[in-house]
Amino acid sequence: MEMDESINVFGEALVGCGGDPVTGFFRDNKCNTSDQDVGSHTICIEASQQFLEFSRFKGNDLSTPRPEFNFEGIKVGDTWCLCAERWLEAYQGDRAPRVHLRKTHIKALEIVPIEILKKFALDLS
Repeated sequence: MEMDESINVFGEALVGCGGDPVTGFFRDNKCNTSDQDVGSHTICIEASQQFLEFSRFKGNDLSTPRPEFNFEGIKVGDTWCLCAERWLEAYQGDRAPRVHLRKTHIKALEIVPIEILKKFALDLS
């Protein structure tokens, strides 16, 4: 599987999103992507209680540990490479989590405009 170039929304080298729990489509702790990543796991979020509840309600329980998949579950404050469409859905439902733009892959911009992401940025001065 060939990975797309590891570039963030600013055209710079993509910074790691986290490491505990291990995240990313490639489980490399970066929001890297490829043609095989149909979910576009490209937006690095900081999990909030509001978002985790929203995601669980939508059928994607990210907070419950799943040892059979070596998944510890996400807690409030954890960083995670989220599917761009799920982030957009959370935004439309007024439940979008904050994002790390330097850790967000440029491919996310194919789904979510940069102007919207900037409103939720944790890493802009």
